[in-house]
Amino acid sequence: MSPESSFGEKLEAVLLASIPGCQRLIASERLSGGASQETYRLKVETGDGEKLLAMRRAPGGEYQEKLPQHPGLDVEALLMQSAREVGVPEPEVYYVLTRDDDLGDGFIMEWLDGEALGARIVRAPEFDEIRPKLAYECGKVLARIHSIDPETTGLGKQLWEISPAEFVEQTWERYRLLETPQPMIDYSARWLMEHLPTDYEVRLVHNDFRNGNFMLSSEGIVAVLDWELAHIGDPMRDLGWICTNSWRFGSSAPVGGFGEYEDLFRGYEEESGEKVDPDRVKFWEVFGSFWWAVGCLGMAEHYRTGPDQTVERPAIGRRSSECQVDCVNLLIPGEVDLVEESPAFTSIDIPRTDELLVSVRDFLREDVMSATSGRTNFLSRVASNSLDIILRELALGPEHQQRELVRLRALYQSEEDLTTLRCRLVEEIRSEQIDLENEMLMNHLRQTVVNQIAIDQPKYTGFKRALEHES
Repeated sequence: MSPESSFGEKLEAVLLASIPGCQRLIASERLSGGASQETYRLKVETGDGEKLLAMRRAPGGEYQEKLPQHPGLDVEALLMQSAREVGVPEPEVYYVLTRDDDLGDGFIMEWLDGEALGARIVRAPEFDEIRPKLAYECGKVLARIHSIDPETTGLGKQLWEISPAEFVEQTWERYRLLETPQPMIDYSARWLMEHLPTDYEVRLVHNDFRNGNFMLSSEGIVAVLDWELAHIGDPMRDLGWICTNSWRFGSSAPVGGFGEYEDLFRGYEEESGEKVDPDRVKFWEVFGSFWWAVGCLGMAEHYRTGPDQTVERPAIGRRSSECQVDCVNLLIPGEVDLVEESPAFTSIDIPRTDELLVSVRDFLREDVMSATSGRTNFLSRVASNSLDIILRELALGPEHQQRELVRLRALYQSEEDLTTLRCRLVEEIRSEQIDLENEMLMNHLRQTVVNQIAIDQPKYTGFKRALEHES
């Protein structure tokens, strides 16, 4: 018996036993690559005709170890059921897999149609009418999520509780272990530790509620997705996360790229009866960019150490500067002196270095992409974009690093090299030897980060926002 037929027979047996009226499994289609979990669309025959279901399952049908940070798919199912009971748009969960089913961890639920791609939610014309109301609706949905009682639902015993201080320190430690000096990350971490929320009541927190993690129809939100990171903590984490610039998909609108702070807060306040503190939301918005800046560097580390050494990992690593420039805009905005493009280092022979790079980039972007689809097509685009970064670094990088060195030597009155001085700055920020309000420090970080994003991703909205203060 092949693994495919064995899977189908086991799945059909579960469906016949757990779905009322189910007569047979017609088809099962895996929809995602399963980076975190697998998703299947199931078509079954019932007495009333064909019906679509969805199944969420651990990769490869495994039984995953339960951790405080990742309590498991059975808890995710309980979260969705609990959310549905307080009015959060969710599919009905029909069945949670058991060991006897021999299909791994997972659950079967109602199939719902809707759009979950953040870029389409921001731009697609079919959402033009709902988009102006969406931030308000998100506020109401978040208030309902935060009203879920961890004790009566049993979730309090399943989920970990984490304070803002622990959240910041845990993320900061992950970055420190990478041993790459990124002074703006340390500056953001220090600022967060000096502005910790203290006056809040712990609630159930979704922890990944953002544009791209809910399904939308022309009528409104259909379902909230991806509960696997839920925890007990400060509920304003959710409001700050949906406002983080990384999830605005190129739009200037602060809430998910589609709405305004005021509408998000109004929806939350009307549903919860509680006043939103904008300073607490800003704290978590800064944290969101800080957290994802570290996460991007972690992707690059995964490339270095394995097991995933695809071209995508180092490319995501360079996106750390996007998050860092968002922290600059939130914490230390000001004038920027951009490095001008200069002749890049190249060979003196034909072809030049830049010509070689351009030829490979264009081959990937034009020939390979036109002849492929799916993941190969996607990775070809990623690879061509990485070559664009190299071309910009050849033209801007030498002067950018020289200016960074000049500023650091002026700050420390030292002739040490760039790596030594950058490490010294990082250490002084961490050990609180330097004041975060030091003008030379703030100017140095602003110039360094903004000029780095000019190399890594000049189309990023945070770069454009930073230049609004350009001298």
